[in-house]
Amino acid sequence: MRLGEDSGGTLTNMATQNLQTVALPEIIDLDSIDGIRDQLIDALEEGPVTVQASAVERVSTNALLLLISAAETARRHHFEFFIDAPSAAMGAAIERLGLSARFSGMMKQ
Repeated sequence: MRLGEDSGGTLTNMATQNLQTVALPEIIDLDSIDGIRDQLIDALEEGPVTVQASAVERVSTNALLLLISAAETARRHHFEFFIDAPSAAMGAAIERLGLSARFSGMMKQ
């Protein structure tokens, strides 16, 4: 059996075994978005990603769009992408901006 094959000879994506977690800060604005983007890029190179969002008190529109983009990148790489325990403030921002449909498949309460 070669590296990257399962016992049936099927090629597997070894990176899917490494769940990555990215914890969001209390305030996600233009000052913090670059760091979050870099964390998401690194995590998405490794495999599936869970974003911890329970601490979020304020979130910018750009940050929400960044999360949508990260979810799309994960989908293209066949990795799971979830937002775990989003705070009430984050949920309210998503609702207020009309992005509920875009986030519905990735939110875990």
